[in-house]
Amino acid sequence: MRRVLVVLLLVLTSVGVAPPATARTQAAGFAVQYERIPGWSGTAIGAVVLTPTGQGSGPFPLVVMPSSWGVPNVEYVGQGAKLAKAGFQVISYSSRGFWDSAGGIDIAGPPTIADVSAVIDWADTNTPADTTRVAAVGISYGAGASLLAAARDPRIKAVGALSGWADLIASLNPHDTVNFQAVAALLALGNITGRPGPEMASLQKKFVTGQIDAAIAEAKAIAPIRSASTMVDKINANGTAVFLANAFEDSIFPPTQYTDFFTRLTVPKRLHFAHGDHATPEVTGAIGLPNETWDELAGWLRHHLTGAANGADAKPPVQLKSQRGTWRGYPDWASVGTPRTSYLTKPAGLSRTGGLAGAPVSGWSNRIGAGVPTVADSGIVLVSGALQGLLSIPTGVATPLVDRSFAGVWAGPTYSSKTVVNGSPQVHVTVTPSAADTTLFAYLYDVDALGFGSLMAHKPYGLVDAVPGQPKTIDFRLEATSWEVPAGHRLVLVLDTVDPRYRGLSKVGSSVTFTSPASDPAWFRVPIAA
Repeated sequence: MRRVLVVLLLVLTSVGVAPPATARTQAAGFAVQYERIPGWSGTAIGAVVLTPTGQGSGPFPLVVMPSSWGVPNVEYVGQGAKLAKAGFQVISYSSRGFWDSAGGIDIAGPPTIADVSAVIDWADTNTPADTTRVAAVGISYGAGASLLAAARDPRIKAVGALSGWADLIASLNPHDTVNFQAVAALLALGNITGRPGPEMASLQKKFVTGQIDAAIAEAKAIAPIRSASTMVDKINANGTAVFLANAFEDSIFPPTQYTDFFTRLTVPKRLHFAHGDHATPEVTGAIGLPNETWDELAGWLRHHLTGAANGADAKPPVQLKSQRGTWRGYPDWASVGTPRTSYLTKPAGLSRTGGLAGAPVSGWSNRIGAGVPTVADSGIVLVSGALQGLLSIPTGVATPLVDRSFAGVWAGPTYSSKTVVNGSPQVHVTVTPSAADTTLFAYLYDVDALGFGSLMAHKPYGLVDAVPGQPKTIDFRLEATSWEVPAGHRLVLVLDTVDPRYRGLSKVGSSVTFTSPASDPAWFRVPIAA
């Protein structure tokens, strides 16, 4: 049934994009075939092969496109048609274990990554591809596989990794806090659309039976070889040009793990960030509709695979799109914003709200109850970020309704003019938990004069195996953003202990005390664009 569906979609798609047979020798076009390609160890990989026609006999630069998690090989046929018509040999295939590809889902393990090289080998023999000029391009799971393959196969000269991961643990278990909704969604989709391999089967058995700590330990053990962040030196040595794109609100693979990876790359590189949830900034381009990210990537591929002087390297390497739709370019990630430090003051008064002051304020403490949710949270996986990116509907909160008994709240001064927050805000505070395990959640809001806030960024932080009653200084970054704060608005920082998106450790009846010692005052740092 899966193969029938794939072939049907292939036929419907090719009817819409392929030129008539009589015209193929007269104008640039392409031919479409469905193939069963032998992957690693001979495993059959279901693939759509798009070959340029009316453009000479080649050889043509090759673009290999592994599919996303749970998505079949027709995912990229719309974009693949554009690339093939532009003179690229394209192979879009279902990742191992999904849909019409055999084998089991190994969570981007060595066989899945070896499949990329096997597809390149097959193309060398069976298509007019030039396998000295190869790009690996994908969204999500395909993005991670493309980066990992580039570290292992020097034939890959360029990578387009859209809405992917470079660090698997930092993505799905940030600061020892499992992104429960994301993991559950991935496991469910994997079982519906594919066949779990031993690695996935083992992890999900522990996950669904409540053995979360054992699942985390197992995930940490297998993650390094599945994370391109551990292979930066190999990618740099290969000289692979790397194009990264992501959404600021990505609820599966958040952006900051990408910025860390990007900073360590010494090869030609590009970073594109826009607002939205997982893959929403790029999905329209995959099916062939106009799309800013894919349009930039296509030029990038042509430049780095053919040497075309098309201006693809003329833009600053870092491109950020604000929630108002404005693109801004920067030479590197460190330049996107100048850090401005404010100091947390004691929450006081009837509102029990602290301030964000210009000078250190020490000697205060503020105790909150743990394990009880407030109205501050990060929203729903795959929904909240999509609403922000597609409809400009942010995850909101009425800040006066945040229960100060269970959250610390600090408000900054009102801005007199528009201010652009660009980069990753940072929290530094001393906390004293009453329990060994507690989870903190930090939220940064853009708040208007009536107290209604729009979520700009957030991040969890797990206090695991802490000594109850002993102060601990924590320092962590929130996720990256590019956000235009209007005049008359202010920034508000909220720290609480429960978020429905994550597996929290906070227990009802326990507490957390925030302090600001004279030797190490509490502060909050926000990067502001010039």
